[in-house]
Amino acid sequence: MPESMNNSASSFIRLIKHPLKFRLFLLSKLPSAYFAGVRVRNISEQNCEVTVPYKWFSKNPFRSTYFACLAMAAEMSTGALALAHLHKRKPAVSMLVLRVEGEYFKKAVDRTSFVCTDGELIRRTIEQSIDSGEPKSIRARSVGTNKQGELVAEFYITWSFKAKK
Repeated sequence: MPESMNNSASSFIRLIKHPLKFRLFLLSKLPSAYFAGVRVRNISEQNCEVTVPYKWFSKNPFRSTYFACLAMAAEMSTGALALAHLHKRKPAVSMLVLRVEGEYFKKAVDRTSFVCTDGELIRRTIEQSIDSGEPKSIRARSVGTNKQGELVAEFYITWSFKAKK
């Protein structure tokens, strides 16, 4: 991995770990995630943990977390890893969600944590896109569990990466 890539990813990770800066980012760019209480709890170049609480803004009429809020947290756990590997990247690389697949196993009635461990695979896919000049996609997995460690949901987010000209 190029040294500048590692420093850029580390720079982004420091930024996203700063609570005030991250909340301001959410409020300005993803207000629904801000109001739903979505938070990045842990991030490295390899994995990311994002949580969503069960509260008034994120609940549904069935007394559980609304499916879209769960999907939002799952997508953020994969997207934050991609953004870390794209931060200050030369050439710039665009990213786009192509597909979202989700399966639900248990009602989400408290904070749900989504973890994606596909950081290295995401990094390699971005590198392949830059090297080939062609769009490349990856199907990243995010697993959601409750406070008891029980499986709540599993998502696959398919991302496309393409170097800008």
